[in-house]
Amino acid sequence: MRGGAAGAPLDPISLEIMWQRLISIMDEVDDVIVKTTFSTILSEGRDFACILTDARGRSLCQSSWSTPNFCVVLPRTAKQLLARFPVHTLRPGDVIATNDPWIGTGHLPDYVLLMPLFVAGRVIGFLGTVSHMSDVGGHPGEIESDDVYSEGLRMPPCKLYDAGTENALAFDLIGANCRAPDLLLGDLRAMAGAARVASARIQEFLHDDRLEDLEPIAHAILDRSGRHMRQRISALPDGIYEYGMEIDGYIETVHLHARVTIRDDTVHVDYAGTSAARTDAAINVPFNSTYATTMYPFKCALAPDVPNNEALFAPIRVSAPAGSILDARFPAPVKARAKTTNNLNQVLFGALWPILGEHVQASNGGIWPLVLKGSESGRPYLVDMLPYGGRGGMPGLDGMLPVAFPTNSTITPCEVIETRAPVRFHRKALRPDTGAAGRHRGGLGQSIAFEHVGTGPMTFSLTPDRITTRPNGLAGGSDAEPGSVRINGEAIERFPAITLLPGDVVTLDLPGGGGFGNPAERAAWRVERDLIAGYVTPTAAQRYVGVGTDAPGDDPEAAA
Repeated sequence: MRGGAAGAPLDPISLEIMWQRLISIMDEVDDVIVKTTFSTILSEGRDFACILTDARGRSLCQSSWSTPNFCVVLPRTAKQLLARFPVHTLRPGDVIATNDPWIGTGHLPDYVLLMPLFVAGRVIGFLGTVSHMSDVGGHPGEIESDDVYSEGLRMPPCKLYDAGTENALAFDLIGANCRAPDLLLGDLRAMAGAARVASARIQEFLHDDRLEDLEPIAHAILDRSGRHMRQRISALPDGIYEYGMEIDGYIETVHLHARVTIRDDTVHVDYAGTSAARTDAAINVPFNSTYATTMYPFKCALAPDVPNNEALFAPIRVSAPAGSILDARFPAPVKARAKTTNNLNQVLFGALWPILGEHVQASNGGIWPLVLKGSESGRPYLVDMLPYGGRGGMPGLDGMLPVAFPTNSTITPCEVIETRAPVRFHRKALRPDTGAAGRHRGGLGQSIAFEHVGTGPMTFSLTPDRITTRPNGLAGGSDAEPGSVRINGEAIERFPAITLLPGDVVTLDLPGGGGFGNPAERAAWRVERDLIAGYVTPTAAQRYVGVGTDAPGDDPEAAA
């Protein structure tokens, strides 16, 4: 073993080499999942995560593309699964699974699989995967719901595979309760199959480094990561930081409120003052998802270069009022819970921007998941797309153009959707003037328009965000304009499952991000650059008239 005899601490160089190799193994598993899954939300959208844990279910690393929130939830879920299926009862080839929102990531489409890794007849760790499935049954919409019972099949923790053999009853039950069983069952088999790659590569890793198990590196990763995070928190000024904001909710706005207390080397985030859970919309959040989402800003700001692992979050405590929208109790409707959680980072940045420096950002234009399903020429289809709005401005940077945030999902190409569903895209383009004004402006939103070119009805489900409230600016930056949804030119504000007929045209105008800092402080060369790029029109540029002291062509970044 590098670093000395067994039991001796690993030196930093050996730890880094071994840690990066484990990450590369997870990256290989990630690639296998992309190549073997069937649904667009996994193979194209990458809405999944694969995580390595030790024998106690503590997360050690994840693949580079893994969705961050999934990686924080997984070890919490793993411990509950192992309480029901103790380690000593597991056999090679076992796969434990659940999609229970209150055990897993907060809504039914996410299946959590936990697969033991055996060496010399004993469990030395687990491969955990979390994947958003394209359909798990229930009503065809996303937002409008009365309770979780209507949202699909809820599988309690069970063995999906028992010693390598499929649990026929579980597969039959899952397949019989969804609209696209080939997609769902195929994806579950692909996720389980990826464990074989992980198992083989971990055994090679242990052999090459002369290790009997993962305990030495697990101890080093968790100990050093925990100490690092506490040191970073200790460097922040003690105090209480508070912020609240309105978000869309559904029909009625929702208030999110955070009170962050920093004391010595610990953080407590309290969401008291947040709105109560909704009984008429599936935007409620089980606590696991609230907890995981809360970690994101702290991880990005305080430990951006440390690979994700469970110890980074130990110094951060989270609480939310029982029965609030951030600690929704069973059987609250939760299918569209991301409509709420995707705004939590913005509440925390709002509270902490004075002390987190360059690592904060103003509000962003949200994620607008959409699903198209139906049948054409006797063949069923179901496709997903995950478009985003613009990112918020930052203390030292303009907001980015539409990219995944705060997830790592990717946009399904229009061409892929056109080959799998009877639609033709008319437009997918940036929206000039949608980045809010600021010393650093918000990123631009985008406009997407597509036409139903099939012969029969199509079911269209959409979860838009920031169409009734504006993405907030920070530090004097302006708020961005809200987005809009139109079908054949008519504005839509309610989002049950919508039936599209042949020839219908859907237009989605996603908002840009909020601005950061006083617009009067924006450098003139930045305004000129935006005009040249077409990001702002001459009319919109007037909001910056007289700002900055640089000559029009004096671009320090270009000179550098």
